[in-house]
Order: sequence, then structure tokens, then C-alpha cells
Amino acid sequence: MNNNKINFGLIGAAGYIAPRHMKAIKDTGNDLVAALDKFDSVGIIDSYFPDADFFLEAERFDRHLDKLRRKGKNKIEYVSICSPNYLHDSHIRLALRNDAHAICEKPLVLNPWNIDGLETMEKESGKKIFNILQLRLHPSLIALKQKIDADKSGKVYDVNLAYITSRGGWYHYSWKGDNSKSGGIATNIGVHFFDMLTWIFGGIKENIVHCYETSRAGGFLQLEKASVRWFLSIDYNDIPENIKASGQRTYRSITVENQEIEFSGGFTDLHTQSYQHILNGNGFGLSEARNSIQIVHDIRHKEKVGLTGDYHPFLKK
Repeated sequence: MNNNKINFGLIGAAGYIAPRHMKAIKDTGNDLVAALDKFDSVGIIDSYFPDADFFLEAERFDRHLDKLRRKGKNKIEYVSICSPNYLHDSHIRLALRNDAHAICEKPLVLNPWNIDGLETMEKESGKKIFNILQLRLHPSLIALKQKIDADKSGKVYDVNLAYITSRGGWYHYSWKGDNSKSGGIATNIGVHFFDMLTWIFGGIKENIVHCYETSRAGGFLQLEKASVRWFLSIDYNDIPENIKASGQRTYRSITVENQEIEFSGGFTDLHTQSYQHILNGNGFGLSEARNSIQIVHDIRHKEKVGLTGDYHPFLKK
């Protein structure tokens, strides 16, 4: 093995997002040493790291990391976490206990107070926790942030966000359909958008929820530099008819002052860029994750006001 390679572990190897992490580890010239998942449908590993050890039980994976750490040979320096949302906190702690940094998919955790506990773990372990917030690396969104930052007029921008990503019946039977495990729709498919909005337009002043259901949600955010109407859905019926006609099952739109921000492309390598960002000594940590975790926590628990006030037009459907 090339001694210049950094050794990685990965938790959640059978999940949808895991191949992007495997590709990022490979593309940055590093090695996946061990992977964990309770499901054994992980043949995708062979496409990237056929020599990686694989474990079905967290206890044995934990023991393996501990053995490598004690031997000092092939010690795992980073653990990538692609497990279900409600397990992120525990799996981050597993990584830090084994003297490894953690790279975690969004949402980092489900509740704001979980971040407080992880801050303590960081200080005690001397290791860092990074969150994948890949929209912050998208060229179109970086350009938008630069434009907003350069505007010193005090203008409050008018913003509409709609994201519809169709899901079949399986979704509701999986952990993603269980609010206690996924955090619900706003957390599961929206948390990175809320991060992006506060990153570009500043902190939150008001959070109103018009609708919050299993398959869709919508509300209003007053940010320092923007008034935002947002709509999220996993229901194919919510997709605009012209998009359906083209055969697409996903619709993503952000308008600022009625001008569409085009960012549908450019996603292919954002995980690899995120990894390189982290390995270069940067990366987005606990403090960057806090705003969006607070927003989605509040959305889950706020009283729903119905179709009153300034709501997203898609809610009329």
C-alpha cells in the first residue's frame, strides 16, 4: 500500500449516497480500508476498493478500528458516515473514540443540542467533525453569494425555492418515512437547501410553517437579506406538468427577484471536491451545520398556520 494514502473507514456502505463517498475517496488518491453496513448488498465496493474489509456488525467494525489504531499500521484516519440520519450522532462518536476524524452526510444530527455534545467530543478527542454541505461548493451558488455579499444597499431579496424529488411507496416503509429516524421531509431532503440559503442570505429572523405533511412541506423564512418562500415534496403529482411531459421525476428551482438561478448541473463531482476541501485543511464543521439543524428542528415542531400570509404558490395545489 502506498504510505502516502490516507486510510478511510465507511459506515453505511449499502446506502444510496455511499458510492459518491467511495468515488471521492478514490478520486483523492486515498484508500478505503474497512466498511460497515447491516445489509450485505454492497458489491459496489468492488468497483472502488475490492480489498476493503467489510463488517455487518458495528461492534466488530469498532473492534477492527481499535485494533488498527493500537497496531499503528493501516490506522484509519477518517470515517465517512452515510448511515440513516438518526444514527449519525452515534457513528460520529464511534469515529472520534477510535482517534479518527468524521466526515458525515447531511443532516449532521437531528437536534441542535446534539451539536453541543459533539463539540465536547471534539475537544476531548482532538479530532474534527466535518459535514458534507456540497451546495456551498457549487459554482453558480458561489457566484450568487459573491453578488449578495457585494451588495451594500441593504436590499432584502425576494426568493422562491421549490424542490420536488419523486419517491415511490418504498420511501414510506423505509427509515426515511419515519420522522423519528429521518427528521421528516424538511430534514431529509431540505436541510442542505436551508444551509445554502442562510450561507448566502444571512441568519434567520422568522420561521413560519404553512404546511408539514409526510410527503410535502412549505413555509416562509425571513433572513437578514432575503424573504424566502419554500416548498419541498416527494410526490410526483406536485411536479409541474411541463416537467412531467419531458419525462423528468425531479424538479429543482430557485428564483431570486424572479430570476432563475441555474444550478441543475455541476453536481457530479461535488463530493470529491468536498473531500479535497477537507483534506486541504478546510471543510465545514459543527459551527457551519448549526443554522440549518436549528431551522429544520423548528420546522418539525412549529405550529402549522395553513395557507395564510406569504406562502409558496405550489402549496395551492
